[in-house]
Amino acid sequence: MDNKARIHVAGHTGLVGSAITRRLQAGGFRNLLVRDLHELDLTDARATNAFYAEHKPEYVFVAAAKVGGIAANDRYPADFIRINLMIELNLIEAAFRHGVKKLLFLGSTCIYPKLCPQPMREEYLLTGPLEPTNDAYAIAKIAGILMCKSYNRQHGTNFIAAMPTNLYGPHDNFDLQSSHVLPAMIRKMHEAKQAGAPEVKLWGTGAPRREFLYVDDLADALVFLMERFDADPKRPDDLFVNVGVGEDLEIRELAAMVKDVVGYPGKLAWDPAMPDGTPRKLVDVSRINALGWKAKISLRDGIEKTYGWYLDHKTG
Repeated sequence: MDNKARIHVAGHTGLVGSAITRRLQAGGFRNLLVRDLHELDLTDARATNAFYAEHKPEYVFVAAAKVGGIAANDRYPADFIRINLMIELNLIEAAFRHGVKKLLFLGSTCIYPKLCPQPMREEYLLTGPLEPTNDAYAIAKIAGILMCKSYNRQHGTNFIAAMPTNLYGPHDNFDLQSSHVLPAMIRKMHEAKQAGAPEVKLWGTGAPRREFLYVDDLADALVFLMERFDADPKRPDDLFVNVGVGEDLEIRELAAMVKDVVGYPGKLAWDPAMPDGTPRKLVDVSRINALGWKAKISLRDGIEKTYGWYLDHKTG
C-alpha cells in the first residue's frame, strides 16, 4: 500500500480497529477514512454505499462487528447474527461496487467446529458442528468468508480474510455482562482487590484451554497480510489465514496470571454450573509463519499492558 492510499478502517474505535489505526499511523499512512457509529451506520446499506461513492477507498479493513463473550452470545443470538450479517453485506457489496483494490475481512476462530482437531487448520472450516453458545456469531463470520470467496470467483475481486484467535488489549470491553474472559478477569480481580473481597467467582471449571493474542500483534499481522497476501483465483478456498500465537494454556492458568499481575490476594472460586464453551481453541499458525510473520508480545507482557490501560481509562 502506498502511504497516500485511501484506507477505510471500519470499526476504528473498537479493540481491533483502534489497533489497526495505530499501526497504520505508525507506518506513515495518513489518508485514513474513519467514521464512528454516529457518523456512519454500517448496518445502513444506503449510508454505507453513499460513503464509498463519495470517498472511494482503495483498501478496506473490516473490523466492525458486534462482539461479546459467552454470556452475551448465548443471550442475544439474533442480534449477533443480524447485525454482523448486515455490516459485512453492506461493506463487501460497497467495496465491489466502488472498485476497492483490496479488502480484508476479520473473522474469528469460532468458525471452526466445537470438537475441531487441534491445532485448528484453515481447511477444517465446515467440517463439524459449531459451539452452540456462539453459533449465531460464527455463522455470520462464515458467511463473510464465503461472501469474499464468492465475489472473488464471480467478480475477480481481491478480498481476503483473517481468523484471529482470542484477542485482548487496549480499548477492550470490560463490561462484565458482555466482555470476553480476559478483560472480565482483570476487572473482577481489580474490583475485588479494591473492595478487599476474600474471593472472586469465575465461570466454569477453568479446564478449557485458550490461546490469547495481543491486539497490537494482530494489527501488525493484518497490515502484513494486506501488503503481502492475495486471493488466488486458482485456489479460491485459500483466501483466509489464521492469526495467533500457536500456544495455549488452561483458563485456570490464565486466571492465576491475571491474579498475579493485578495483585489480588484472595481466592479464586470456580462455578462448574456455568458453561465452559469449547474445550480447546488453538490455531495452527504455520501458514502465516511461513509467509514471514510471527507474534512478538508475550501473554504476561500483554496482560500488564492491558491492565495498565484499564487503570488509566476505567470509570467509577
